[in-house]
Amino acid sequence: MSCREGFMSPQTETKASVGFKDGVKEYKLTYYTPEYQTKDTDILAAFRVTPQPGVPLEEAGAAVAAESSTGTWTTVWTDGLTSLDRYKGRCYRIERVVGEKDQYIAYVAYPLDLFEEGSVTNMFTSIIGNVFGFKALRALRLEDLRVPTAYIKTFQGPPHGIQVERDKLNKYGRPLLGCTIKPKLGLSAKNYGRAVYECLRGGLDFTKDDENVNSQPFMRWRDRFLFCAEALFKAQTETGEIKGHYLNATAGTCEEMMKRAVFARELGAPIVMHDYLTGGFTANTSLAHYCRDNGLLLHIHRAMHAVIDRQKNHGMHFRVLAKALRMSGGDHIHAGTVVGKLEGERDITLGFVDLLRDDFVEQDRSRGIYFTQDWVSLPGVLPVASGVCSFPESSQVAQLFLPILYIVPFVPFRVEMEA
Repeated sequence: MSCREGFMSPQTETKASVGFKDGVKEYKLTYYTPEYQTKDTDILAAFRVTPQPGVPLEEAGAAVAAESSTGTWTTVWTDGLTSLDRYKGRCYRIERVVGEKDQYIAYVAYPLDLFEEGSVTNMFTSIIGNVFGFKALRALRLEDLRVPTAYIKTFQGPPHGIQVERDKLNKYGRPLLGCTIKPKLGLSAKNYGRAVYECLRGGLDFTKDDENVNSQPFMRWRDRFLFCAEALFKAQTETGEIKGHYLNATAGTCEEMMKRAVFARELGAPIVMHDYLTGGFTANTSLAHYCRDNGLLLHIHRAMHAVIDRQKNHGMHFRVLAKALRMSGGDHIHAGTVVGKLEGERDITLGFVDLLRDDFVEQDRSRGIYFTQDWVSLPGVLPVASGVCSFPESSQVAQLFLPILYIVPFVPFRVEMEA
């Protein structure tokens, strides 16, 4: 007796096997549907596709839709046990990329039932999963996502948002200024706290742990938190202003990360920090929920983003990472400056800045926005203009990002400033 005969009822075997023929068939026969009318509840994706030589563009687009949803490399008998037409992704439009040889934008629609509510992790596991290693494609890049309001409503989003942060700080009508302590590695906790005090006492609103600072032998996290809290409260007392230091809670485990966030709250610190790409979306969402419940602001760093988003034909654009962060949760995130040492195009940068901050953003291909995005009631995220600016460059940033609430130049102390 075969395994199939032993474990299947006669009724099930009849339904699954009638008319079934195994083997490989072209993806476009099932997953390329140019006649499909997208639904308001669909997640829409725009992929930049570079097919291998000899692979038709319709087959390449359909392969992306299939491998990121219900498809696999062959036809299986269990396809007959569900409604693939209900659950499959669909490549519904393909357009050539102007000025690029053999590159196309493939638009894919995903039914909402494919994704767990409130989980960026699950959404990305499907949409940017194994399909990026598919042999039929020379390269693949996710340019943009349209997240439907029905899915947006399953996320908490930022712990507090722009207006609540302004209220907490009691600071309005001007940029918020901050800096990162340098050298980023090697200082003792006491000397680190001294630098924090000098910066806050000198007029800055915030200071920040560098993303590299976690809990190394030269400065354990608990000592750093204690000395930074002492510096923070001393500067507040002397200036009469509310101050903050981004205490980096990023750690090797979620449990350790939460322990650090709890200690920061017990010290009375107003804000903690997390590296959301190296730390992971599950950890980030958990921390964002804790921060809302306990009145902590959450600053987000984006270390590792250039590994994902810098290549123009493979990976994922930062605007997608920015949308994912707004869903997962964070009160501010580094967004580049256009000027300074880090890469960033003006219109494209301003495009994802609006996606972080505004409630409703219209489609605008000139700024790289492929879909209209409605954030409904999800709070906005403060875009942090970051990236080693000199003082002359800082004035350019201030003019360029005038609508933004946060600017970040660097000062002679070799520290980072936020607006």
